[in-house]
Amino acid sequence: MKTALSYQIYESKSQLPENWDELSCKNIFLSKEYFEILDKSAPNNMICHYIGLFKDQNLVGIAISQFLDLNKLESFGERDRCMKTSARKFILKRFASHVLVIGNNMLTGQNSFVFSESISKTEGVKTLKKAANELKLKFKSMGKKVHITTFKDYDKNDIENFTKESDSFKNNYRYSVQPNMIFTIPFQWKSEQDYISSLIKKYRDQYKRARKKAEGIEKRKLHLEDIITLEDTIYDLYHHVAQNAPFNTFFLTKNHFRIFKEILKDNFLFYGYFLDGKLIGFNTLIKNGDSIDTYFLGYDDSIQREKMLYLNMLYDMVAYSINKGFKSIIFSRTALEIKSSVGAKPVEMFGYVQHSNNHINKQVPRIFPLLEPQTIWQERNPFK
Repeated sequence: MKTALSYQIYESKSQLPENWDELSCKNIFLSKEYFEILDKSAPNNMICHYIGLFKDQNLVGIAISQFLDLNKLESFGERDRCMKTSARKFILKRFASHVLVIGNNMLTGQNSFVFSESISKTEGVKTLKKAANELKLKFKSMGKKVHITTFKDYDKNDIENFTKESDSFKNNYRYSVQPNMIFTIPFQWKSEQDYISSLIKKYRDQYKRARKKAEGIEKRKLHLEDIITLEDTIYDLYHHVAQNAPFNTFFLTKNHFRIFKEILKDNFLFYGYFLDGKLIGFNTLIKNGDSIDTYFLGYDDSIQREKMLYLNMLYDMVAYSINKGFKSIIFSRTALEIKSSVGAKPVEMFGYVQHSNNHINKQVPRIFPLLEPQTIWQERNPFK
C-alpha cells in the first residue's frame, strides 16, 4: 500500500530538521544558510516559510514559500509609464495585492523544491499544493487574505508533473513568462580567450569596443568589510536600477548584501567597479554547485551608458565562470537581448496561478497578460 506524504511548515531556519541539508546540497537556494539570509534580510513586504515533506517520518522533500504584500511597495517600477502599466498597477492593488508564491520570487528558475528519489515529483507537488492551502488559511487568520497563489518557474519537463495523475491544478491557469537566460559553457573552454575566439567578427568587435570603453575603470573584488563601508552607495546604485525596472514586486533591504556575504562567505561574490576612486557599479554572483547564478547589480546610469558598464559586467561574469570551471551561468530574465548577445540562450519557463475568488479566477486567462510586462526582443547568436 502506498504511503501518503505528510508535510510540516516552518517559520525560520532554526526550526528545520537537522538533516535538511542532505537534500539542499542539490540547490544552495534551499539550504539552511540561504534561509538564514532570508530570515535576517528578506524584503520588508515578504514573509517566508519553509516546507518539509515526510514519508514514514523520513524527510523526503524540501521547499520554500514566500508571501508578498504588494500594498507595502513604494513603487511597482517607474520605467514604463503607459495605459497598460497603469492598468496593471490598478489590478494588482485592487485584486492581487496578497500573493503566495511556492518558489522564490527573488530568483529565476526552479528553486521551489528538491525531492528525494524515494518519491515522485507528482507526489511531491501534490503535497505542496496541500501545504499551500494550509498557508492560505494561516495568513487569513492573520488578517491577510491570499488573493493569488502561484507555483513559479518550471521548465517543460517539470511543469508536466503538476497535472500528471492529479487534478490538484485543474482550476489553475498555466502561464509562460519571460525566459530564463542560460549560458552553457562548452567543456573544452578553459579560458576567456576560448570564448573570444568562438565569437563571429561582429561580436568580437562588440567585445573589443566594450573593453576599450571601460578603460580607466577598476574592477575590485569586495570583502565583507568593504561591503559594510560602502553600504549606502551600494544600496543607492541598486535602488536606482530596481526603481527603473519595468516591474517590481519587492525591494531589497539595505543590509541584504552584507548579510549574504556574512553567511555564504566565498560562495557569494561581490565585484565593485570604480572610476577615479568612486564606486560606480557592482554585480554579484552565487556559486550553486556547477552553476553560477547571477544576482542583483547596480550602477550609475550615466556612466553605464558611456562606459558600456553593464555589457562589460556580463563579459566579466562569463570570463570568471569559464576560468573557474563552471558548467553554466544562470543569467535569469530581464535584459534578454543583451544577454543573448554575449551567448545566453532562452529557456522557456512556466507556472500555475489561481485566484481565490472563483469569478475572478475564471477571468485570469484574460487578466494575466495585463500583469506580465510584454518584452519584444530579438535573439542573437554571437558564435561561429
